[in-house]
Amino acid sequence: MNATRPFYSHEPDDKIMIKKDQLEIGNWTDDLEYINEELEYLLDIEDRIINNAQLYQNLHEIRRENQLRLGELYRYEGNIRNARECDTAACDAFYLYNHEKTRTNYMAHLKKYRSIKSKIFSQILQNRD
Repeated sequence: MNATRPFYSHEPDDKIMIKKDQLEIGNWTDDLEYINEELEYLLDIEDRIINNAQLYQNLHEIRRENQLRLGELYRYEGNIRNARECDTAACDAFYLYNHEKTRTNYMAHLKKYRSIKSKIFSQILQNRD
């Protein structure tokens, strides 16, 4: 697949949808891998500057959840290849439902992570006063 033109006009809609979903999953996994790196910095900041036991626990929980979500996405990325074999509307609906469910879970995780990250920044600013 060409990065500058991932879809071609001669491709059937179902193949385009699968490619789109695969690109989206790739973006999600990249985001969660980056969050893993960011969490290491945030844990270090919490340890060196903030020293808040609840925040420390929240960071460890979100790190574990991030690893679990990343594993789920890797498995899902492998499973979505089976969508190419679909030849019924029910099969297509199954993969569509799973993709939307995966997106919802990803977005909820991102929201939770951002909330914890904001708490870290807020604590840093409070400690400066």
